[in-house]
Amino acid sequence: MTNSTYPIGTPGTKWNNNDKADWLTRQNIKRSYQNEVVTLINELKDELNVEQYGELNYVAGKYPLFVLKTADFNTNKPTVLITGGVHGYETSGVHGALRFAKTAAQKYSLHFNIVIAPCISPWGYETINRWNPEAIDPNRSFYEGSPAQESAAIMAYVKSLELDLIAHIDLHETTDSDNSEFRPALAAREGTVNTNWNIPDGFYLVADSTKPEAAFQKAIIDSVAKVTHIAPSDENNQLIGVPQEQFGVINYAARELGLCMGFTNAPYVTTTEVYPDSPTASDEECILAQVAVITSALDYIINL
Repeated sequence: MTNSTYPIGTPGTKWNNNDKADWLTRQNIKRSYQNEVVTLINELKDELNVEQYGELNYVAGKYPLFVLKTADFNTNKPTVLITGGVHGYETSGVHGALRFAKTAAQKYSLHFNIVIAPCISPWGYETINRWNPEAIDPNRSFYEGSPAQESAAIMAYVKSLELDLIAHIDLHETTDSDNSEFRPALAAREGTVNTNWNIPDGFYLVADSTKPEAAFQKAIIDSVAKVTHIAPSDENNQLIGVPQEQFGVINYAARELGLCMGFTNAPYVTTTEVYPDSPTASDEECILAQVAVITSALDYIINL
């Protein structure tokens, strides 16, 4: 699909407010944030501290935002941030964060303060969407004065902690719908011509080009490879149109692009990209891959 066939807007012209309103009317609720996410968060209240750090307030609905924190928070320990659901449609990011919280957070709290924001974009989760109701991509909006409520809320909360982070792990997916829906929609919104890239068949990481920490990324890839397959590069040695830095790893200018992984000064950062549409990958496998990322990243830091 190219922007010339996208059903909203005028080819070659950026969307106006009417186009964005038209887009919003075509979105619909497909699953429940309350039932599938908040319920799981509340089940962990006996083990972890649950804090509401904000609320999204849209015409499309109000959504409370939650973090989970390890109980024995101590400023003498390094602090780790785990984020999921920045793109709400990327399901294993949300449930991988929650699974880690349930199964491993307490173990690692011996070494770290851990802050988990499992679902930064709950409306996106419910509508299986990359954007928020205002047709803004939260994962291009992590900068001062952000236009995205989702991005602004978590940035303000992390700033309020007044702690330096040692690591930030942002959990994402790359899906076939990136080519079938989200990239065409982006081109239509921006009035540009869409050119799809090859969807990598497997897991990969996106590192921050300003602090790539190649050994850190490799340790994660080696661990995830025991759970799910790592994406091979294409014929141009690229993944999603970006040169591969090492097997399963590409670099992005995170802060320049307004990416979630770029908004802190943590020295160890990575963005995961699980591939849920692989015929060989189950939903459970995708969740376990996300958990493997977190545990291997923390193990690496412990063993420095």
